[in-house]
Amino acid sequence: MMKKIGFLMVLFMFLVAFPNDSFAAAVDTKVILDGTELVQPENTKAEIIDKKVMIPIRIVSESLGYDVLWDKQAQTVTISKEGTLIEMTVGQKAAKINTAAIEIDAPPVIKKGTTLVPLRFVGEQMNLKVGWNNTTKTVTLTSPIPEVVIDEGETDPVIPPSSGTGGTIIDGAIPSGVSTVSAISFNDNRLIVTTSGKVGPKIFAMKAPDRLVIDLPNSAFAPSFGDGQALNGSQMGELVITDSSDVTKVRYSLFTREPSAIRIVLDLRQATSYQLVSDDSGLYVVDLNVDGDVGGPPIVPPISSDGKKIVVIDPGHGGVEPGKVALTGLQEKIINLKLSLKVEQLLKQVSAINVVMTRKDDTTLSLSNRAKLANALNADLFVSLHANGYTTTTASGTETYYARDSSIPLAKTIHRYLVEATGLRDRGVKYGNYHVIRETTMPAVLLETGFMSNASDLAVITNETVEMRMAKGIVEGIKEYLGIK
Repeated sequence: MMKKIGFLMVLFMFLVAFPNDSFAAAVDTKVILDGTELVQPENTKAEIIDKKVMIPIRIVSESLGYDVLWDKQAQTVTISKEGTLIEMTVGQKAAKINTAAIEIDAPPVIKKGTTLVPLRFVGEQMNLKVGWNNTTKTVTLTSPIPEVVIDEGETDPVIPPSSGTGGTIIDGAIPSGVSTVSAISFNDNRLIVTTSGKVGPKIFAMKAPDRLVIDLPNSAFAPSFGDGQALNGSQMGELVITDSSDVTKVRYSLFTREPSAIRIVLDLRQATSYQLVSDDSGLYVVDLNVDGDVGGPPIVPPISSDGKKIVVIDPGHGGVEPGKVALTGLQEKIINLKLSLKVEQLLKQVSAINVVMTRKDDTTLSLSNRAKLANALNADLFVSLHANGYTTTTASGTETYYARDSSIPLAKTIHRYLVEATGLRDRGVKYGNYHVIRETTMPAVLLETGFMSNASDLAVITNETVEMRMAKGIVEGIKEYLGIK
């Protein structure tokens, strides 16, 4: 009898340590493209089939700008973009790239109406770096850093020499007196640039095609810049913009080395007005959400809100700063961003509110720059979203922090809705000496939705239904505090 029990225990341990494919397929998987989690079909997600990682082809293709067609009768999926045509047929290892026939390592399959294809094939044909984390069941897809050439033509004005001490970059060394750019982002139709000191930006518009050029004299990229944003060996990079009615792309480059200067170019859909906002501490905002003469001179703050309330939503951590990490490998920065994007989506439906995000992707952004952005915008309130953690697995619950007495009413209002949404233990509203809520000048709160170190809390705050409930609760709290129906 004891031998039989011993054998069953060994068998159990073996099954846990070496799960079969059907077990792996049952685990909730994620697909991360360039730092952003893609929304997979509810009933069919990436999974392991016959020891091959298979992913839904449509969500990846369409996120990269490919057109996807499905021939139900022929069971063939066709993917096309800029002269490239990829054809695959369910159950067949033979595929076509334009007119060339190739063999893929596993045939496409159909699961509940969704076509799954091998991860390796996607990487090879779409020029993506692919990865699979078997612990967290996460697929990572990374686009190559583009070789960006910023050449705006002979008619471009030359960057004027700075009146400061200036300097020339030699072998990558940044001379004294040169300000460094630590981050460039584009959120809510606003270009946000953070520097180590004043740079005196020069802004001008150009046509054929329409674009807006921002020159930063006497400046260079900070050594840490490339850690959180695309920057190739030639000191060039770009951001592809998909959610702006005015901008398609943001390009940036170390434009001159003698004297050192950075040029940023906004590729526009059409000529547009703009205004420059600066808080004199090294944060610059070029705001395109303005009316006026196209190409008119920059305006000094505050940003016009047309009577609307400006709400800044801050997804905690990001980029090289993951925040807390659960035993499952899930990083706090991902949880914070997912919830924040849901809050943003709901706030955009409130006509009396202008919402601004400190980040909308996996970007590195310092605590001081988050606070500077809110202050430069003269925001009406600031909400930073986080998930908690502790050294033991027993700590549980939802809590809200404030740093100044003027923020207490906001903290109490949002906290009431948030606790109801999570259903977790109410840990109360507390004082916290956190930079982002201490250095902001408007009512500001930091929300800790639940404990990542507690498996039960983690399951709650990462549940899609609860996430939306929390987002709705936070928005209702904001509306109540601002007196908006």
